Amino acid sequence: MTEIKPRFEFRTWAKNFGMVETKMRTISACEGIRESGEIYIVSAGNNENNTKIRDKMMDIKVFVTKKEGLEQWNPRMKGEFPMKSDILVSDVFPAFEVEMPTLERDEYTLDQYLKEVIGPHNQLAAVSVFKRRFAFTINDCITEIAEIEINGAAMQTVAVESVDVPAILKAKELLGLGEYENVNYLRAIKRVIGMEPLTS
Repeated sequence: MTEIKPRFEFRTWAKNFGMVETKMRTISACEGIRESGEIYIVSAGNNENNTKIRDKMMDIKVFVTKKEGLEQWNPRMKGEFPMKSDILVSDVFPAFEVEMPTLERDEYTLDQYLKEVIGPHNQLAAVSVFKRRFAFTINDCITEIAEIEINGAAMQTVAVESVDVPAILKAKELLGLGEYENVNYLRAIKRVIGMEPLTS
């Protein structure tokens, strides 16, 4: 079987990307638009495990390494609600690196999980994220500009992804992203909700 290599990613944020978006649309035609509503579970305990829920599916990605200012992430687990408590204990809460609460049920629906487990926890927060994503290909890299709402706060994000680090760096140069900070979803959400300072 072919080994699946986790991609490196550069992601940055702004109220409006102006000329960056113009360059993107000049270099490449838009290849598709996707919309989704997601829930991110952010933890005061760490910045290395990214947990999100979409369509009752939980997806956890773990930070692998950093190279040339880019971040590499790898899938850690996927799960579906209703979810057994033993999965929450063995696979989910270790990713948060915070104290495990007492679980009163053998199985949790998504609503029960958010209201009874995440909501009362003083080191965890469930954050609503709406995405409208526009896909492009820049220098053979997966590229997007997206309109994002984080708990209702509107902003834009641009991302460039590939297994090829030099290709990403060249795409950044083509788009004029050299001075922009690389900030993943987890840290961006924490900044919006006040769990992390606005600048690193």
